Amino acid sequence: MTKEKLLKATHEGKIQIGENELNCAVLEDGTRIISASAIFKAFGRTKRGRAKNEIRVPNMPSFIDANNLQSFIDEGLRGVLKQHNYLGLNKKEDSGYNALILPMLCKVYLDARQEKVLKPQQLPLARASEILLLGLSNIGIIALVDEATGYQYEREANELQKILSAYISTELLAWQQRFPHEFYKEIFRLRGWDYTAANIKTKPSVVGHWTNRLIYEQLPKGILQELKKQTPKDDTGKRKHHFHRLLTDDVGHPHLQKQIVSVVTLMSVADSWRDFIKLFNKKFGQQEIQFDEIEEAKIISEERKLSSFNKSLKTALEYNPKDKK
Repeated sequence: MTKEKLLKATHEGKIQIGENELNCAVLEDGTRIISASAIFKAFGRTKRGRAKNEIRVPNMPSFIDANNLQSFIDEGLRGVLKQHNYLGLNKKEDSGYNALILPMLCKVYLDARQEKVLKPQQLPLARASEILLLGLSNIGIIALVDEATGYQYEREANELQKILSAYISTELLAWQQRFPHEFYKEIFRLRGWDYTAANIKTKPSVVGHWTNRLIYEQLPKGILQELKKQTPKDDTGKRKHHFHRLLTDDVGHPHLQKQIVSVVTLMSVADSWRDFIKLFNKKFGQQEIQFDEIEEAKIISEERKLSSFNKSLKTALEYNPKDKK
C-alpha cells in the first residue's frame, strides 16, 4: 500500500494566549494547523491514553471522546476532527488539526455546561473555553496563525496572483471592439462635447483617465496595475496595446463587459457629469470618485483647449473667400 504523500509546512510559529504558547503552522495548501499537543495545552490538559476498561467513544480524538459531549458535536466540528500529518520545517513528521477546531471545541464545552451535563472534573474545561473565546473566533484564529507564522506577508501576494491568473491572459488576444460607441457618446454628452468623427478620433486624454477610473479600477484590486505593468507607455506616451487585449475570455472580459454596461446605463439616465458621478458612487461606493478643485480645473482646462481648437478648425473649414466680396 502506497503511503500518502505528506504536505509540507511553509510557515511555523506560536500563538500566545494568556500564559500558553500554542504551536501552529501553515501547510503548502494553505491549511492553518494547530498542533495536537497545543489543543491539550490550550485547555490545561495533558495528553493521555485511554485507561483500561474506560468507556469512551472510539475513533474520536481523546480531547473530545467523552460520552456526555457527543450530542454537542455538530457537523462543522466533525469536519475538522481529522488529524493532519505533515512535514515540519525541520523535515520531521508532525501532526495537528485545522486551527478552526479551537473555537468549535470551546462551544462544545460551554454548551454542555449550559445544559448541566458536565462532570465536576470537566468544569475547568468550560472555564478554559471562556478564556480562549476572548481571543478566538473563526476569523480571529486564522489571523493569529498567519501573524504568528509570518504567512500574512505572503497571503495577499498569493491571493492577488490567483486573481491575476484568472483575469489576465498569458497571450495577447486579437483586437475586438470591447467598448461600445455608446460609452464614448455618453461621456461626450455629459461633458458637453460635440460628438463628431474628428472629436472621437482625437478625444482628450482625460477620456482614458475616466475609462480607468470608471471601468478598470472597478475590476479586482491589482488588475489595472498589472495591465499597466504589462503594457508600458512608449516614448510618445502611448501604450502599444489596449488593456482589454490582455484580459481572459472566460473571466476578464465578462467582468469588463458587465462593468461597461452598468456605467453606460448610469450615464444614460444622468443629466450632467456631476449627476452621473453621484449615481456611480452610489452604486460603486467602495472607492468613491471625488472632484477636487485641482482635478476639476485640469479637466476644464483640457475641455477649453479642445473647444478652442474645434472653433478654430470650424472657422477654417467654413471659410469662403467669396463671403468677403
